[in-house]
Amino acid sequence: MTTAEGARSSGADNFEGRRALVTGAGSGIGLSIVTKLLERGADVVAFDLDPSAVPAEVTKVAVDLSDVTAVREAVASLNPDEPIDTLFNNAGIGSTKNLVDCSVEEWDRVFDVNVRATFLMCQLLLPSMLERQHGVIVNTASVAGMIGLTDRAAYCASKGAVIALTKQIAVQWAGHGIRCNSVCPGTVDSPWVGRLMAEAEDPEARRAQLVGRQPLGRLGKPEEIASAAIYLASDAAAFITGTDLVIDGGITAA
Repeated sequence: MTTAEGARSSGADNFEGRRALVTGAGSGIGLSIVTKLLERGADVVAFDLDPSAVPAEVTKVAVDLSDVTAVREAVASLNPDEPIDTLFNNAGIGSTKNLVDCSVEEWDRVFDVNVRATFLMCQLLLPSMLERQHGVIVNTASVAGMIGLTDRAAYCASKGAVIALTKQIAVQWAGHGIRCNSVCPGTVDSPWVGRLMAEAEDPEARRAQLVGRQPLGRLGKPEEIASAAIYLASDAAAFITGTDLVIDGGITAA
């Protein structure tokens, strides 16, 4: 018996018999989502540029989500006899530029991964969900899509687009067995935040700045965001669609 099998849960958060696909599954929040899905008995597919860190029992697909053709080919490579019923659009990249300093190339790069890949994954997997009249989509947005953050022009705009797209999908297909929600994390102790601090002139001061803007006085943990995403995908959230679940240590309340 594997660790995941031994830890499987029962009840409304049980994913036995469900096949889930997670993008950005190779690290951070995505990897935590994968781990929690396995604990709950799901069959999991992982999309990532480098899915090598994903557990062996997962179907791993190396794909550049900014490449339209690559995304289409990756989805087409999946076994049609094992349809995806739960989609976690978690892949995302950051940007630390204000509007004046952000190049068109950087703007497009952020939107390609954060927004267009989310659109594509939904467009490619929704037809099968609609055919079966059952499907759940959870998109990883951000509080940056709800409030303004300095030096995050492209990032804020892209996450705002994810939130809006989430609501549109929810309303469009609510009568067809489809639910679509988003999670909106605050600052999470993720590989991207690690890179931000590594690039800073004073990493300790940079970390203190990020911690200080959250009233709870710490960074979020990937597993905390993953737990929220799992909840939204579970039967416990069967009456929830079109919502944005904020997990931000109090940023948006301050």
